[in-house]
Amino acid sequence: MKKSLVFTLLDLAGVILCVALVSCGKKVEQGGPKPALEGVPVTVTVAKTMMLDRTLPIVGTLFAKDEATVAAQVEGQLEKTTVDFGDRLTNGQEIALIDTTSYEAQEQQAGANVSRAKASALNAEQNLKRMQALQKEKISAESELEKAVAESEQARAEVKAAEAAAVIARLNLERSHVRAPFDSAVAERIGSAGDFVKLGAPLFRVVNDGVLKYIVQAPEAYAGHVAKEQLVTFTVDAFPTNTFEGKVFLISPQVNTATRAFGLGALVKNTDRKLRANTFARGELVIEKNVPTVVVPIEAILNFAGITKVFVVDENVVHSHDVEAGRIKDGVQEILSGLDVGQTVVLSGQSKLYEGAKIRIKGDEAKQASAKP
Repeated sequence: MKKSLVFTLLDLAGVILCVALVSCGKKVEQGGPKPALEGVPVTVTVAKTMMLDRTLPIVGTLFAKDEATVAAQVEGQLEKTTVDFGDRLTNGQEIALIDTTSYEAQEQQAGANVSRAKASALNAEQNLKRMQALQKEKISAESELEKAVAESEQARAEVKAAEAAAVIARLNLERSHVRAPFDSAVAERIGSAGDFVKLGAPLFRVVNDGVLKYIVQAPEAYAGHVAKEQLVTFTVDAFPTNTFEGKVFLISPQVNTATRAFGLGALVKNTDRKLRANTFARGELVIEKNVPTVVVPIEAILNFAGITKVFVVDENVVHSHDVEAGRIKDGVQEILSGLDVGQTVVLSGQSKLYEGAKIRIKGDEAKQASAKP
C-alpha cells in the first residue's frame, strides 16, 4: 500500500515537471528575437516628365546701347557747364558754353560782310548794264565792257564767299552751345568752366542707359540654335530676387579660336533705370520653349567627387546610374541624360546603398500585413 502510494506521487511529480517544461519552452519561443527583414529600407519615387524651356546658361555684362564722348567742336574758353555726372539729359539739351560772345560777334561780322558783298555786286551789275547800253551805241570801248563784265562776275563770287563764311560763322556759334547728342545720362564731366579747350577736346562722357546691351559668349556647339528675337532672362547682384528680360539682336559671325565661343547681344529695356551700365549679369538663353523634360525630386540626386548619380530600382535591387543634371525648379531637378521617364529611383536611404544592393521599400510590409486575411 505504501509502495503504491510512493509510485503514484512520483508519477504525479513527473507529470507536473513535464507540463512545466513544456510551458517554459513555449514562453522562450514566444519571447525570442524575430528574424531580421531582408534589404536596406528606402523610399522611392518615379521619374516624371515636366514641360520646361530648353535653355543655355550664360554670363555677361550689361553695356549702354549708345555711348559717346561729347567733344568741343570749336575752340575757346569754356564759359560754363550746366550739368554734372549723374544728370539726365534730353536730346539737344544745352550742357556747356564755349566763348559764345566771340562767336556771336563773328556771326554778326559775317552777316555784315554778306551785305557789303551784295551791295558791291549790285553796283557792279548796274555798271555792267550801262557799259552794255553804251556799247550798243558804239560810245564805249570794248575793253571797258570787258572790264565791267569781270567786275560783275567777281562781285557775284564775293557774295557767294561771304555767304559761305556767314554759314560757317553761324555754325560755329551754334557749336559754341554744346548740346546732348541723344537722350542720355552724364557718366563723366571732363571739362570745367575756365578751361581753354581746343577743337576735339573731350568735355563729357554720356551713356544712353534707357536701353542696355547684354553681351555674352556662347559655345560654338550652339551656333545653330541661336537666332534673333530669342528670349534672354537674367539676374544681377544688386537685385537678386528680380528677373530681367531681353531679346537677342546681335549674333557674331565668327567663333573666337581661343575660347571656341561666339558673341551675342540682347537688347534690354531699362525704362525704370534700375540696371546700370557695365553691370555683371547671370542668365539663360531660351533656345526652345515647353520641351518635355525628365525630372526627379532633388533628394534623389547624389553628388560626390564631381559625379552625379541616382540609384535605379530593378526588382528590389538597386543599380547606380550616372546622370547629367540640369536646372532646379519647384523642388525637382532636370535630368538631361542617363535616366528615362517611368524608372523608379531611390528617394531616401541612399547612404547605405551600393551597386547591386538589395532594398526593402518602406511601407510595403504594412501593405502586405493589411492585405492578409
